[in-house]
Amino acid sequence: QVQLVESGGGLVQAGDSLRLSCAASGGTFSDYVIAWFRQAPGKEHDLVSVISGNGASIWYSNAVKGRFSISRDNAINTVYLQMNSLKPEDTAVYYCAAKRTMATFTTRNSYDYWGQGTQVTVSS
Repeated sequence: QVQLVESGGGLVQAGDSLRLSCAASGGTFSDYVIAWFRQAPGKEHDLVSVISGNGASIWYSNAVKGRFSISRDNAINTVYLQMNSLKPEDTAVYYCAAKRTMATFTTRNSYDYWGQGTQVTVSS
């Protein structure tokens, strides 16, 4: 069983930066693919970024490519999402999620473990 805890959200202005963290416990962290999803009010979960267990494979949605950067430190069981040049449309609850393989990584229901989420609000 893997437990995930997100942190780092907050209220910022457009153009600012935030770094989200996803801390994991239980299991062997490097065995897991970690994804960041976000859910804006009244909308479905959108996949933002994914990183493989060893960090060699990374994916970004078109909406955040060039502005967000995902990384992981397997020594401390943590994945980061560096968010730069934030826009009001980035406002959402951000969730990290874990699964064992990169197969079907774009499919929300393929993830086995989820955190509780952290709110990011970007004002214009």
